[in-house]
Amino acid sequence: MGFDTAYEAMSEEADAGHRWAFGTGFTDPLAGVDTSLPAGIDGGDLAAYCLMLGDDALVFSHRLQQWLARAPELEEETALANIALDLLGQARLLLTRAGAADGSGRTEDDYAFCRAEREFRNVRLTEITDDDFAGLIARLFVLSTWRLALLARLRESADPVLAAVAAIGVRELAYHRDYAAQWVVRLGDGTDYSRARMAAGLETVAPLVAELFEPTAVERRLAAAGVGVDPAQLRPEFDAVLARVLAEATVDMPDVPALRGLPGGSSSQAGAVGQAGRDGVHTEAMGYLLAELQSVARALPGATW
Repeated sequence: MGFDTAYEAMSEEADAGHRWAFGTGFTDPLAGVDTSLPAGIDGGDLAAYCLMLGDDALVFSHRLQQWLARAPELEEETALANIALDLLGQARLLLTRAGAADGSGRTEDDYAFCRAEREFRNVRLTEITDDDFAGLIARLFVLSTWRLALLARLRESADPVLAAVAAIGVRELAYHRDYAAQWVVRLGDGTDYSRARMAAGLETVAPLVAELFEPTAVERRLAAAGVGVDPAQLRPEFDAVLARVLAEATVDMPDVPALRGLPGGSSSQAGAVGQAGRDGVHTEAMGYLLAELQSVARALPGATW
């Protein structure tokens, strides 16, 4: 397409003339971009924050890709593939920003393929497996509603890289949320069986929802500095969107535990009380996910294709 940098590809002018897949079309995600730190911002904090948001996108993108050839219809497989690519694009930019912010120079591949499980900072809701398509839709709806609210606020970030990623990410996430919401209504207000499956999906999701709104110390510091967002502030918008969609779907959201990490269902779906993905504490599913995600890179270190 002739783009020299990620920023050029993300511009309004480029969008007007091209159909561009977010996160593709460039080798170095931040080539030509000013990656200097905003005044008064600790590079370690900014890197940690970018890892949180980048890991959320990377891990859930991988889970979505696993649904290719498993979705009910070819059209749904195409939709899920596009959503996965959108999230992968966000992950590329955010992980690269982390390496620039902390001065380590680590690349997106270093972060994706060369970290151990305890080093990942994604929320646990991104990593768990789904029993069926309705379970996936419940998870996609909750995660996209939360992430859209988050990125909408990050468009005003004092870090220009985060602000730019958020500006384009909001457009993509608006589609993600709409796609998932339509399926929630279709399944919830469908047959007795489809409603039961939708309700079961929400039951699986509910124990891990509170974690989305638990701020870490890094998030609090960066929110105070105008760089990040305190996730606790997202809850009213999140609840309002869920209430509207679930009312239309004629299904109820199960009670959400007040504290993160409270067990819900099997032990594989929850960690120790008071700990969560942001602390590097993950579900049993995370180890299997990383084994698949990192297998080629670890078997052939340094290889390119």
